[in-house]
Amino acid sequence: MNKNLLTIVKFLLFFSLGFVILYLLYQSQNEAYLEECKLKGIADSDCVLIDKIIADFKSIKLIWVLVVVVLFTISNYLRAIRWQALLKVMGYESKTYNAFGTVMLGYFANLGFPRLGEIVRPATLSKYENIPLEKNIGTIVVERVIDVVCLLICIALAIILGGQTMVNYLQENSAISSTQIFILLGLGVVGFVSSIFIYRSLVKQNSTNKIFLFIQEKITGLVDGLMTILKLEQKFVYILQTIGIWVCYYLMTYLFFYAYVPTEHLGPVAGLVTFVFGSLGIVFPSPGGMGSYHFLISQALILYGVNGFEAFTFANILFFAIVIFCNILLGLISLIMLPILNK
Repeated sequence: MNKNLLTIVKFLLFFSLGFVILYLLYQSQNEAYLEECKLKGIADSDCVLIDKIIADFKSIKLIWVLVVVVLFTISNYLRAIRWQALLKVMGYESKTYNAFGTVMLGYFANLGFPRLGEIVRPATLSKYENIPLEKNIGTIVVERVIDVVCLLICIALAIILGGQTMVNYLQENSAISSTQIFILLGLGVVGFVSSIFIYRSLVKQNSTNKIFLFIQEKITGLVDGLMTILKLEQKFVYILQTIGIWVCYYLMTYLFFYAYVPTEHLGPVAGLVTFVFGSLGIVFPSPGGMGSYHFLISQALILYGVNGFEAFTFANILFFAIVIFCNILLGLISLIMLPILNK
């Protein structure tokens, strides 16, 4: 199959997954909204959820949208300078505007195809800063590992601070036991160790093969990128930057509660739980987390007493404010400015 055609097929597949989830969620919340209208004696013709969503969009307090944009920009600036610190360990200097712009291009690319940004980002910086791509990718892998650790910490905090509300939700919706989790982790460790032994065996057998030596060189570059985290001189600064990034992410969700009347009464813990649910939704392989993000944000808000259709409306507003507006705005600016700044 033609490579471009395969890319289009993959995009349509992931987009369809997200769209189907979003459509089914809309249908269920529209039915709930109609039931609410019947109880209030309002005709079905005057009760269309999409009309309510549009009206709620117009009622949003724009000052909080601006706050979200500022926090989003700060978080990605911190991500850019943190990335520069990893590159510096390997002896590569990069301009801050290039690091920041390529971070934004990565998010922008993810809107078209899930995880595409993980390639676009290092490839673009390598092009502008003349850094070996495999080493650049190694630093991205380090970032993703750090992100996973941070997300797990946030999940743990949400479970602890969420109290019985979170415990009940997990008990009702858990699809995998703790034993199964340990088995999967064990298999992962065994697979990782086995791959190391297999790789060493191949090195011994192909020590003079030019193709293998080329591959080995690329793997070595990737490992160099991975090892940067251990060679950082200012590890404490790196930790502070990481905390700053995730605090910004959390505040983007929590402070946005104040933009929408049905959620403005919710507190910091509800903000943390909603943020964690939304983060898990973004992980789902659909463009920008479409559908899964809406579903999980809605689930979190329902836990704290928000009506399902109002929770769905909030999820849409937050999705467009952060995932669509911020990513597209800053992504397009970066797409235009980077070639100009790097003439």
